Amino acid sequence: MSLSGKCILVTGASSGIGRATARAFLEAGASVVLTGRRAEALADTVALSGAPDSRALCLAGDVSDAAFVEALFAALEARFGRLDVVFNNAGISLLSRQIDEISPEEFRRVLDVNVTGAFLVARAAFALMRRQLPQGGRIINNGSISAHVPRPGSVAYTTSKHAITGLTRSLSLDGRRFNIACGQIDIGNAASDMTDVMSRGVPQANGTVAAEPVMDVQHVASSVLHMASLPLEANVQFMTVMATAMPFIGRG
Repeated sequence: MSLSGKCILVTGASSGIGRATARAFLEAGASVVLTGRRAEALADTVALSGAPDSRALCLAGDVSDAAFVEALFAALEARFGRLDVVFNNAGISLLSRQIDEISPEEFRRVLDVNVTGAFLVARAAFALMRRQLPQGGRIINNGSISAHVPRPGSVAYTTSKHAITGLTRSLSLDGRRFNIACGQIDIGNAASDMTDVMSRGVPQANGTVAAEPVMDVQHVASSVLHMASLPLEANVQFMTVMATAMPFIGRG
């Protein structure tokens, strides 16, 4: 699958899903802007892809910082001239806890990254896609299985991922006038640093703690690649990709 000539932005590209997806885009021939908190890890992502540095731009920062996002898009536009796809992937979570054990500061931090960060990136992408010629582009938001049903003790994360679904639906509607498509991928138990605990045991709805099946993160990368490769006249509105036997269908 070739994406040669396309410019793609991946947030949270220093590890896990973001790294696997950024690598897939680079290996498909796209020019990729990678952002995350760790500059060295971003450079490692590019090196692992084997792509030339001329097709990659790495900028470390926090997507919940409006000034950083503004600088990120200024650098992107100066280097590549346009943006065809953004994978709005950056996110954080908390250890499983009841709501009264979560501080207001922790709750705000999850929403700052997962919701405000996604909003700021989508806002800047929408503006660039709206004014560039030819007009248009695609925004892919990383939702979660938690955008459908919660895990025990996941108030902050689940709240944030329900908000992402609202962002996706609103952008899908508002983007029609400008040839901007928006879709969402909801992921369950992709093997990464963030989900390493799954194979050791996590709280279940019945009060037990149990290990859960996981899937290779490459399945997520290939799914996002498919969504990104469609012509703008077609859109995957919502996709769920998950470890087949994980507790989702029937959860709770």
